[in-house]
Amino acid sequence: MISKERIMEIIGNYDLDNLSIATVCSHSSLQIFDGARKEGLKTIGICVKKPPKFYDAFPKAKPDEFIVVDSYKDIPKIADELVSRNAVIVPHGSFVEYLGYEEFVDLPVPTFGNRSVLEWESDREQERVWLEGAGIHMPRKVKAEDINGPVMVKYHGAKGGKGFFIAKTFEEFKRHVNPDEKYTIQEFITGTRYYFHFFYSPLREEGYQLSEGILEMLSMDRRVESNADEIFRLGSPRELEAAGIHPTYVVTGNVPLVARESLLPLIFELGEKVVEQSLKLFGGMIGPFCLETVVTDDLEIKVFEISARIVAGTNIYLNGSPYSDLVDSNLSTGRRIAQEIKLARSENQLDKILS
Repeated sequence: MISKERIMEIIGNYDLDNLSIATVCSHSSLQIFDGARKEGLKTIGICVKKPPKFYDAFPKAKPDEFIVVDSYKDIPKIADELVSRNAVIVPHGSFVEYLGYEEFVDLPVPTFGNRSVLEWESDREQERVWLEGAGIHMPRKVKAEDINGPVMVKYHGAKGGKGFFIAKTFEEFKRHVNPDEKYTIQEFITGTRYYFHFFYSPLREEGYQLSEGILEMLSMDRRVESNADEIFRLGSPRELEAAGIHPTYVVTGNVPLVARESLLPLIFELGEKVVEQSLKLFGGMIGPFCLETVVTDDLEIKVFEISARIVAGTNIYLNGSPYSDLVDSNLSTGRRIAQEIKLARSENQLDKILS
């Protein structure tokens, strides 16, 4: 992984009055570019082959310039070009997945957030050590040979639900699993899915205070998954099984949610525990993160995954959510990132939010 010292050397040669926000043209890029523009920062879109035409339909979110590569794997080749434009990379799930972990952590371009989080987030075993060490309730881990009821099988990394499946027996598991990929097996929890969109600031002091900085909860969503969210119109689970039709969990969109207000203390407690443990383990995760949870009918919240960067579910709230509007008007997660970068610049504390 590129050292923090090297990143700060690069920043030392930047024209800080002309910082640019750069990201891959996918996932949550419209929101990131829109938020940066609202905060007066320049924007750079990284794209493959040619600039996506759909940006022409959204002029407020169209980046000021595009940098074209032949493949996402070629992004390291444009590092010097990005540095020459005083770029700060804002990573999202597609950015990291397309480029790859090893290439991303070595990329010699200042990046918003702490790259060390990837070691803990991308490996589901490490992720469990982190979350359970924070005192978080997670679905029980199950060994394949011990499956005797519904379990969720997930592959490692950010895959948008691709390939995930439910198995009820060891034999069913063996029929569907890809043995060439790393996977984890969790008990299936019955309840309602909630995805909580947090923001951790090591710089601000007013708000929900932690041992260092503050925690914000900007919004929440639930994912629309194909074909799991529509499949049961075709029949009962037993009938679908008999017909050889199985649910799949590829994320195709997101819908907005609010939680009953009595759950907010518990929701913030979860975010607080996760951040405090991250500070102990690897110096803290900076900026946006998402706790992916199931709320049971006993109002217990079980966390089955964490995404330690901006998630696509925040795209619903381009002009604010019922929660972020109580922090600042028209506040998206993309805009909140731009605000944090500007604050760090003004207080000469970019070393606290960049890696």
